Amino acid sequence: MIIELSDFFNNPSLIEIGPLKIQYYAVTWLLSAIFIYLFLKSNQIMMELGLNHEKVNDLVFMYGLFIGSMCGGRIGYMIFYGTEQLISNPLSLFYIWQGGLSFHGGLVGVVISFLVFSKRNNLSFLRLMDGAALAMPIGLGLVRIGNFLNGELYGKETNGHWGFIFPTDPFGLLRHPSQLYESFGEGILLFILLYWINKLTKIHGVVCSSFLILYGLIRFIIEFFRQPDSHIGYVFLESLSMGQILCVPMIAIGFIMLFYSRKTS
Repeated sequence: MIIELSDFFNNPSLIEIGPLKIQYYAVTWLLSAIFIYLFLKSNQIMMELGLNHEKVNDLVFMYGLFIGSMCGGRIGYMIFYGTEQLISNPLSLFYIWQGGLSFHGGLVGVVISFLVFSKRNNLSFLRLMDGAALAMPIGLGLVRIGNFLNGELYGKETNGHWGFIFPTDPFGLLRHPSQLYESFGEGILLFILLYWINKLTKIHGVVCSSFLILYGLIRFIIEFFRQPDSHIGYVFLESLSMGQILCVPMIAIGFIMLFYSRKTS
């Protein structure tokens, strides 16, 4: 099945009032935070930690969305994908209207901000991250749909009988809808696996370490179908992208954390 997308899939805006544009991508980010909050406010781990709805609200929207994902994601993107621009113009870090957020940078930002939150509220950091890891696939799946609606981060050319033609593609090629692959893999599949792991064990740190391992593996595999960033291309062996390279230490840290968690239990 070959699908040629309309111009709607080209940085579509839900609302346009003069220069103000609210894009579907931004809406998926907001929906992600809302659904994660709704999930966590009645989550067993959050109740186990004694967090009321107000604390969960602060955790999700202030520490998770703004400080962690947005700030960490922007800094990570400029370091991993926009190094030359950042060196030539350090103020470009704040050019958020140009777009550019890195999941790996956002993850580091979330870890740091949640560490601060756990210290300020005298909570088990690993258990807090277990709860966060359970909810993260919700946001990952929705944000990838935002990528698809924006016609960005599309896949490589395919010669098969399945593919999309994106209006944002200057070559008009038949491509893998890698955003939808990621939405399923990083969203639905990862959520099911983590939910199952959480049912099997109550050892602190197992769920969040499993998240690092499983996300890293899923992302690494799907990246083979995704077109690498045009200004970077492949960064290792002419076949591995920056996203795949960043997944390697993520997986390694996950295994180290898993070993540490089980050992200290």
